[in-house]
Amino acid sequence: MLVLSVAVNEAAAARIGEIVETNPWDQMRRFITLSDRGLRLSLIGALLFGAVCGLLGSFIVVRKMALFGDAISHAVLPGVALGFLWSMSKDPVAILIGATLAGLAGSLLVGAIRRTTRIKQDAALGIVLASFFAIGLCLIRIIQNNEGASKITGLKSYLFGDVAVLDRYDVITMGVVVILTVILFGLLYRPFLAISFDRQFAVSIGFPVRILEALFQMFLAFAIVISLQAVGVVLVSAMLITPAATAYLLVDRMHRMLWIAMGVGMLSAVIGVFLSFLGSNLPTGPFMVLSASSIFTMAYLFSPKYGRFTKWLRHRARVKKVREENSLKSIYKVLESKGLESSGNRVLMKDLSSHRKMSIAGLVKEIKNMQRSGLVKLEGDNVSLTDDGFDKARSVVRNHRLWELYLTNEANYALDHVHDDAEKVEHFLSEEEVSELESYLDYPQEDPHGKPIPGRASI
Repeated sequence: MLVLSVAVNEAAAARIGEIVETNPWDQMRRFITLSDRGLRLSLIGALLFGAVCGLLGSFIVVRKMALFGDAISHAVLPGVALGFLWSMSKDPVAILIGATLAGLAGSLLVGAIRRTTRIKQDAALGIVLASFFAIGLCLIRIIQNNEGASKITGLKSYLFGDVAVLDRYDVITMGVVVILTVILFGLLYRPFLAISFDRQFAVSIGFPVRILEALFQMFLAFAIVISLQAVGVVLVSAMLITPAATAYLLVDRMHRMLWIAMGVGMLSAVIGVFLSFLGSNLPTGPFMVLSASSIFTMAYLFSPKYGRFTKWLRHRARVKKVREENSLKSIYKVLESKGLESSGNRVLMKDLSSHRKMSIAGLVKEIKNMQRSGLVKLEGDNVSLTDDGFDKARSVVRNHRLWELYLTNEANYALDHVHDDAEKVEHFLSEEEVSELESYLDYPQEDPHGKPIPGRASI
């Protein structure tokens, strides 16, 4: 709460670029043309930190270390202050060294607490996060009191984020860190992949796991430090986790996840800079995080495999498929009971309603949907199968009766227990599976109840 209250008063963004024009259209033109040197530096810095956050964040997400990233991002704050005290200026190299050492110290402390006490990792991370962050705030207050507010101006960007204060040396430092990180993870991709998914396997095949984990923590600290000036210590964990979580929802392969996470990180950073650039004193960091969160929301809803909306659409399609096939099967069975199993023969709606155990009104609605699909014809109170509908109905009946026979012959199911299981499975057997099942059962002619099984040639 203290940090949030301070942020309200202190986190006003510096202006990106040299001109103080606030007309959105003029600002948009200046952004597209990249006419300001300050804007160019801000964009380059945003792209660099977005890429490295996406890269390292992917490994954090798959290793379920989200809280660890948050803890390290807070733990580096004392190192930032000590680096400032060491150089008596906002020297990016001194601050990088101090913050990296502080981040590693926080990581080692978490490990020590876990090994020597009964405290679990999440509690240890919470202790280190709060303690180091409190130490950092105290050191910043001491610097402010001793050196004056003028020297603390650049340091505040590490707390709340302000991409506008990036200078050429900051961007060069970012570039060096990003290049080294990409080289490291490019050369050691397989060992890091093994550690991320199965640490014990990585140990068993001789990978130096502890050294690799120390390298990962060190470069994570590097990435956090170069990101602090853009989004601040409070929000940097969001830029580590959100792009990677977005990629995690979109793909199942790690190498693809890395590229997508880096792309989302860079896109979010650029959008944040753009939105901040449109007006005066708009904070860049929060806009970056909001952009990343918006992209995540779209992936959460519309991801082809894991999106909530796409899952709902697939579920709706499955329900529609099952209902249609059950109705087709019922029409076929009614016709079969009358010895009229062929397309064009009609079934009374009341007979079909009795067989389907549905109301006439609900059944009529379903039949009309099937008529639009070209599976049935509805004429007054009579319904008949088209040629396509008849073939599909025979296929469903064939699947059902083959599965019943398989359950009785191979799984020793009782005759009165096979129907319900077959009702579920019949809709999801592929043609290949049915052909294999038919061959395994030696092309049977009847199901366990003595009903004929439609042959494949007749469908």
